Amino acid sequence: MAIRMARGSSRHWLEGLSLPEAGQSATSRPGRGTERAPRPSGANGPEQVSRSEKMATISRWSFRGAVLLLLIVGAVTIWFTNAWLTARFSENTKVRTELRSALYSGNLLSELQRTAVVPLLLARDPALISALRSGDFSTTSARLITAQKEIGAASITLLDASGRTVGATDRNLLGANYVQEPFYVEPLRSRDTVFTVSPSKRGGFEFAYSRAMVAEGRTVGVIVVGADLSRIVRSWAGISDAVAVTDSNGTIILATEPRWRGLTLPEALEVRSAPSAIARAFQVTADWTAVPPDAYVAGKAVMQSETRIPFRGWKMISFTTYDSVRERVNAVLALEIMGFAILLAGLFFLMSRRARVESRAYMRESADLRALNQRLTLEIAERERMQKELRVAEQTVQQSSKLAALGEMSAGVSHELNQPLAAMKTYLAGARVLLQRGRSEEAMSSFQRIDDLIERMGSITRQLKSYARKGGEAFEPVDLRAALSSALAMMEPQLRSRTIRLSRNLPRYPVMVYCDRIRLEQVIINLLRNAIDAIKSVKEPMIEIEVNSGAHAYLSVRDNGPGVSDLEKLFEPFFTTKKPGEGTGLGLAISSGIVSDFGGRLTAHNLSGDGGSGAVFEMELPLHQPGSEARKPVAAE
Repeated sequence: MAIRMARGSSRHWLEGLSLPEAGQSATSRPGRGTERAPRPSGANGPEQVSRSEKMATISRWSFRGAVLLLLIVGAVTIWFTNAWLTARFSENTKVRTELRSALYSGNLLSELQRTAVVPLLLARDPALISALRSGDFSTTSARLITAQKEIGAASITLLDASGRTVGATDRNLLGANYVQEPFYVEPLRSRDTVFTVSPSKRGGFEFAYSRAMVAEGRTVGVIVVGADLSRIVRSWAGISDAVAVTDSNGTIILATEPRWRGLTLPEALEVRSAPSAIARAFQVTADWTAVPPDAYVAGKAVMQSETRIPFRGWKMISFTTYDSVRERVNAVLALEIMGFAILLAGLFFLMSRRARVESRAYMRESADLRALNQRLTLEIAERERMQKELRVAEQTVQQSSKLAALGEMSAGVSHELNQPLAAMKTYLAGARVLLQRGRSEEAMSSFQRIDDLIERMGSITRQLKSYARKGGEAFEPVDLRAALSSALAMMEPQLRSRTIRLSRNLPRYPVMVYCDRIRLEQVIINLLRNAIDAIKSVKEPMIEIEVNSGAHAYLSVRDNGPGVSDLEKLFEPFFTTKKPGEGTGLGLAISSGIVSDFGGRLTAHNLSGDGGSGAVFEMELPLHQPGSEARKPVAAE
């Protein structure tokens, strides 16, 4: 039963050896119990150390749980407080904005109504009517400037019947003709005070009241008074964030944002400079306490409120930022966060005091733990030294077992070599006679036969040499059929020593496995030698070998011997059913270890009943998958 020993198998039977200062073997086959090294105890004992460690672990997890609970409660409280206060303060801010919008609209109406009376008074001024009738406008502009200062109008312009400017508070307009302007055309049609809105050359809009001047039933001119609404808008800009007034068509005619004038409200809200990445980040951070904004003005989130102005379908839209809301909410949140921070600091303080107490207790145990650690370090070093010696002993036993098998096979090999040697002697004698008679061609035929015999002898010696060589980690794809053929070639002398019926059932396709070819052949040789030994006393010996594949690759060796008496101990080291001196009891144990190294398993069972008697050994190996070389099986330690 000689075969190369596997590392994982040999360690099991060497566990019984007496090793100085290391207890039992460091490792064993998986599934077997291993004895632990003696564990030195400290001054307080291992149970007390374990109890202290358990209490410390419980304390740490309790502290973490308390901190986590406090953080969760704090986060929920802050979130609820933020949501509730933001909604409440936002509603108060919106109410104040609506009240301010009502005040703004009242001021706007008051200014319009005050300006609406001025054209009626000036249209009846005798001096202005006389100037229009006589065409003498030398003092007209001065009179209009005086009236402007007293009334507070934006501008006053006097047009004659042809639409030409004959008097104005802005002397640069004298001589300009406005015959096609609405503030000239519409008063001529209605003969009443008319309000018009027209685009200004300087940007924005001009608001004017105009009225036709009539003398003796004939229209002699038109007086135009501009309303100073820009002054009111400037006052809004210092109080509100943004205010806009739209006409009945939805066009913005007044706004604190100059770029909005002449646009609709959606268009105006889209007019804003593209913010940078940093600005967007600050905006998201600043808006976290606010409700979803109605719009953005100048890059800030704002709430929007709308107020109707009872004048020509006008509307006033006010925009208010959340700054005031955010300031008040953040003040309350800061107090809450400070409270939770104080609680958390107190919890950390209590835990730090407890940690100091535990630290002093650990320091008292440190001396014993250091002594324990030193002893364990020495034991580990000694155990590693014994493991190295054990590996050397394993390799020595493996090689010795193989050499013992070579000795047993040498008799059959010598018989196999004697037959070609005797035949070579006969062929040489015949060739000498043929050469003496001059029949060289027939002599060459004898030499060719001698060369074939030498090749046969070389193949026998090469097989022995490869078997004697130490197996390594030469894993490679191997055809299970080819490995079986090589093993049968090695066992040919033993199989021919007596009449044995050998039956082989092999598939026509390759059965590839990934393993060490030499060690695989050693396992098969060991199974064949066991089968030959089991049928020594059988009258009609028979060995059946079958190779097949499915999910795995399978090789079974069946004999018709008496079977195995104790299957449970079959693969244990030193167990044998042979007579003393015929076997060491290591072959199957080593073979099982080698197959385990390949990622497979080796099993055995007895046959009984109609199928006959005997034993069946079955080897199961994983099928080789292309590209799986990197996942080479690792021997069990």
